[in-house]
Amino acid sequence: MELQGEKRKLLDAITADLKCIEGVKAIVLGGSYATGFATENSDLDIGIYYAKQNPFGIENIKAIAEKYAVEDHPTVTGYYEWGPWVNGGAWLRTPNAEVDLLYKNIEQITKVIDDAKDGLWENSYEQQPPYGFSSVIFLAETKCCIPLYDPDGIISGLKESIAQYPQKLKGAIIQQSLWAAEFTIWQAEKFASNDDLYTTAGCLTRATHQIVNALFALNEVYPMGDKRAIEILEKTNKKPFNLKSKVNSILNSKSNSLMENVNCLKKLFNEVVLLAEGQYQPHYEL
Repeated sequence: MELQGEKRKLLDAITADLKCIEGVKAIVLGGSYATGFATENSDLDIGIYYAKQNPFGIENIKAIAEKYAVEDHPTVTGYYEWGPWVNGGAWLRTPNAEVDLLYKNIEQITKVIDDAKDGLWENSYEQQPPYGFSSVIFLAETKCCIPLYDPDGIISGLKESIAQYPQKLKGAIIQQSLWAAEFTIWQAEKFASNDDLYTTAGCLTRATHQIVNALFALNEVYPMGDKRAIEILEKTNKKPFNLKSKVNSILNSKSNSLMENVNCLKKLFNEVVLLAEGQYQPHYEL
């Protein structure tokens, strides 16, 4: 969906105000409008980039949030109050759309990209439901975002640095995710045999998420997050047939069917291992 009408005017107005704040190095449009999944109800995700040595003043962001918000006191956080990855911002309702102003630390993003090229990545389960915030999301956001203000070429430079999917990152995600999935499935069989729904259900979702991570890496696609992950993977080349149906079967637990769910999960895992074509080797025999 194209951004037009009152939403477009709102975006242009907020961008114009943000550009005047000292310390704002670049501004982008992210979220569903950047990825092509926007609907008429989608909010505006605006990324505000800053240098660690000279960050913008939070009071300036608060003033802009209050200028456009319909509520008296929109939510405005300080740096890293929200968490180590989604590191802060403002959340407000306007007459035309909900708006998220998201802080973006240039040095942090650059380091994550450099680490990814060395095959290093991490996942913070506490930061974001349902499965956490993966550092690879920074690369996905960089690739998809639409520059609105980039006088120093910061965004264009970051985009160039992640244009090709890092092969070390690909290998690391496939190996680590599939090993984690295999180990989780091994545990799931024990829990299911004892009819322990709480622990088995946790293993089913955990291992499925790990398999999804591996599939994104196999297809050299940066995942933006868990939302629409299966829908996106269904459009890739390297995936099990009827992936969505198989995932639904794994997660659709009924009375006395826990072991059946685990068996479906094992079959999906084995399919993905075959797709990996030797890029995965278990650490130990379970």
